[in-house]
Amino acid sequence: MHLAYPAVLAVLLFCVGLYGVLARRNAILVLMSVELMLNAVNLNLVAFDVWLRDALHAGQALTLFTIAVAAAEIGIGLAIVLLVYRNRGSSDIDRLRDLAEKAGEADAADRDPQQPQPDTEAEATA
Repeated sequence: MHLAYPAVLAVLLFCVGLYGVLARRNAILVLMSVELMLNAVNLNLVAFDVWLRDALHAGQALTLFTIAVAAAEIGIGLAIVLLVYRNRGSSDIDRLRDLAEKAGEADAADRDPQQPQPDTEAEATA
């Protein structure tokens, strides 16, 4: 078997996954893109294991560990994304990042004694 075929396929999978991580705004699509990248790594591990004719099949064993870690990552990641979606109403990554920065700015305002603080909770949310 030529090593170039699975290696080229793995590079294409990894590039599609990298594009998905960098360009997508939806958290679920980002998780799917990370899974594509992990599958590209798994394909390389198995291809090099077959090409090197390793007696211990270390590449295939490492692939099984990678699949187990990916399953745990997607389970926990989806749970977090669903919880954020339930609380915020959106799984848009940029919007979530903006909310975190605004919360950080509010903490900084609490630390500044010269800035006037709102008296009621309604004024704080306005």
